[in-house]
Amino acid sequence: MADDQLTGEVTWQSPSNIALVKYWGKHGRQLPGNPSISFTLDHAHTKTTIRYKKINEHSDKAVVNFRSEGAPNPAFSDRITTFLDSIRDHYPLSSQLELEIDSENSFPHSSGIASSASSMSALALCLLTIEKNIEQKDKIDMQRASLIARLGSGSASRSVYGPLAIWGKTGVAENSSDTYAIPYGTKIKPIFLNFRDDILIISKKKKTVSSTAGHTLMDSNPYKATRYDQAHTHMRDITAAMKNGDLEKFGEIVEREALTLHALMMASSPPYMLMEPDTITAIREIQSFRISNHVPVYFTLDAGPNIHLLYPDKYSTQVQNLKKDLRSLCEDETIIDDIVGQGPKQLI
Repeated sequence: MADDQLTGEVTWQSPSNIALVKYWGKHGRQLPGNPSISFTLDHAHTKTTIRYKKINEHSDKAVVNFRSEGAPNPAFSDRITTFLDSIRDHYPLSSQLELEIDSENSFPHSSGIASSASSMSALALCLLTIEKNIEQKDKIDMQRASLIARLGSGSASRSVYGPLAIWGKTGVAENSSDTYAIPYGTKIKPIFLNFRDDILIISKKKKTVSSTAGHTLMDSNPYKATRYDQAHTHMRDITAAMKNGDLEKFGEIVEREALTLHALMMASSPPYMLMEPDTITAIREIQSFRISNHVPVYFTLDAGPNIHLLYPDKYSTQVQNLKKDLRSLCEDETIIDDIVGQGPKQLI
């Protein structure tokens, strides 16, 4: 093997995603309690560059030097080291690599965008590209990239694909699996491939309860079984709505999913609430605007207070009036505009 294959540099840009049917609760080794489907975003992405060196001896611990936004980040270096050590059964090469990792996000921290999804998917894609280079493979296996990304962050499994992805075993998608995500979108009406996602930053404060802790609390949630049944029903109904071009049914399910997610948090033991008063005010304004103006604009939320405003691109002009009214509810009047995207890109 030539020496120039033992060292090198790779860069991937991978997007975040917004779940339409939420994954909440997990078991085993980062396996979902229920299937989920998401829009892949475009502008909200993580760019990760890895300079690598293959060493002959096997190391007990992965060797990682990680920088975030150009600055050393020892805490995340430790997290990446732990992650690489944990996936040796799926990525044996991790015991023979020295890695210098630079990562940067196109969006600010605590902005209501899932940075773990974009960052862990970018990392997984870089790792498999390094393996491809060293072992002289023709291409990387995207399904395996999704699996490895999942082991770092469940939602990261979906960021490997665009414009939509499904993660979790479900009857609505052939070859769906709990262990990796699959691409989705070939059988839906084109209007859903041209959606916008404007993210209303209601609060930039760090969440009082992490998503990891929230998933754990689902183990004892009294509504767990009912929720999992509901998610399967919603997967069936939302994919049918997207195939039929039924915007109203699509929006009804998306909003119910968002509110169910937060209801599950409030029904946890101990209970907690992540919505802010202005979150509720914004939701009411969105619903009122939709009814009064007959514009198909809907909301969803992740596990936090910030709102994702979803609507077809062709209604952008009408929605500008709504955004003007909502801006005053956002911290520093911050709204991040995004669109449905096509997935990750290899840059180097």
